[in-house]
Amino acid sequence: MERVPILKIGDILLVSIQLDMSDQTAVQLQEDLAERIVATGCHGVIIDITALDIVDSFVGRMLSTIASISKVLDAETVVVGMRPAVAITLVELGLSLNGIRTALNVERGMELIAAARADELEYQLDDDPDAETATP
Repeated sequence: MERVPILKIGDILLVSIQLDMSDQTAVQLQEDLAERIVATGCHGVIIDITALDIVDSFVGRMLSTIASISKVLDAETVVVGMRPAVAITLVELGLSLNGIRTALNVERGMELIAAARADELEYQLDDDPDAETATP
């Protein structure tokens, strides 16, 4: 069985789907990715689907499931490289990909994750009564 490679780049895991996703490959990817998020403590997952020419309802559900698993494990998911035909197909299938942010390329996806992480850290500081506050 083929496996989808998962690369660690800083605080982000990059998944580049370069093959047709069978059911078994998708389930293995979900398990591998969940293990890598926990093992590395990464707070971002980028799924690059540039190589996918077509997406069916199975792949759409798989992306949603991966995003949900990642969110539970404290990692934001961004899907990058979506072709116009893939976007049209997802909309026609009624798959809104809830919980998944999208970006045109990996660089923009990394920026989205960095911004989301900065917002989350700022929110945590605002809620922490023990956080140091500067006084003039």
